[in-house]
Amino acid sequence: MDIHGYFTSFDISWPNAAFALAAAVVSFILIHGAVVLFRRRLDQLEGESAQRPIVDVLRHTLARTSNLAVLATSLLIGVSVLDLPPPWNVRVGHLWFVTLGAQLALWLHRAIAVTARRYFRIHGKGKENEQVTVAHTLMIWALQWSVWTVFLLAMLANLGINVTTFVASLGIGGIAVALAVQNVLGDLFASLSIAIDKPFEVGDSISVPEFSGTIEHVGLKTTRIRALSGEQIVIANAELLRKTVHNFKRMNTRRVQFNLRINPATPPELAAKLPPALSKIIEGRDKVKLDHVNLTVLDQNFIEFDIVYNLSDANYGLFLGTQQQVLLEAMALCRDLGISTAPRPQQLVLNEAPGPEKAANDAAGIELADGRGAIQARPGH
Repeated sequence: MDIHGYFTSFDISWPNAAFALAAAVVSFILIHGAVVLFRRRLDQLEGESAQRPIVDVLRHTLARTSNLAVLATSLLIGVSVLDLPPPWNVRVGHLWFVTLGAQLALWLHRAIAVTARRYFRIHGKGKENEQVTVAHTLMIWALQWSVWTVFLLAMLANLGINVTTFVASLGIGGIAVALAVQNVLGDLFASLSIAIDKPFEVGDSISVPEFSGTIEHVGLKTTRIRALSGEQIVIANAELLRKTVHNFKRMNTRRVQFNLRINPATPPELAAKLPPALSKIIEGRDKVKLDHVNLTVLDQNFIEFDIVYNLSDANYGLFLGTQQQVLLEAMALCRDLGISTAPRPQQLVLNEAPGPEKAANDAAGIELADGRGAIQARPGH
């Protein structure tokens, strides 16, 4: 059958064909014009309206509108006005799904990239490093790959292909691969969690139960920490996240608590002078807010005062300097008031150990209290 006979088999008259072609041309002009007009309106926005997240996402997403998809959609609109015989009406439906699905996947592909990068830029506080960039790229790639996978499976299902077995085999294969590289995947997802949640960043001073140090590098599998003693510690990301991490760099204030013990023989009148005097010493320091100075323990061995104050600056050097001055002035205060910080004297009674002769006599017999001699030990029968 020649081409002319092939098209005449559709039983389409020339007027209907002309009408379908006109509908396709008009549809292309309207769709393309609407997209161009909408993009221009978005580009003309100024001020706060232009900085809205939805405007930024729409501007970049519509830029990925495919002219080929617009042309295919216009032709399908033109073909849809014709009364096509089977199986062409079903085939046109499949083409509709493929065309619109591909364009939707393109839009989602671009929207994911724009939205994710905007989120990382806002929440990243302008700090970018190799680990963050790689982690963000992997996350964006995984989401985009998921979009195209769903589109491919949906397209195959729309074409009448049974994808259940294919999906099941992918699931079994994925489980096998995940079990084989579960430790690597665990560290990889832990790296993504660190990049998104940011429990710590490069340069932060942290402490875990086993060590303390400064973060030098966060990789896809391991984190490198410079310990306080100087060596570099390399720890897996998943293992590090399982620990309780203390991040000292994010401290806004520092709470300081210490105890002062004095001799229990101190008169109550002298002990009562300590809290106001200590409070005056602490309040006289810069960037310090007193919490309380109170007598908390009265024991036979000591009298204990609980002292708590807060530093408005968490700098460790400031803490050491302030604590040193407070302790030195507290020592001088106790000296001026005549208060001893020594504990209650302990009495230790020492008994002389018996000599060899006395031990032998004790073993042979016991001297009676009235001096009548000793009770001799009787041999056993």
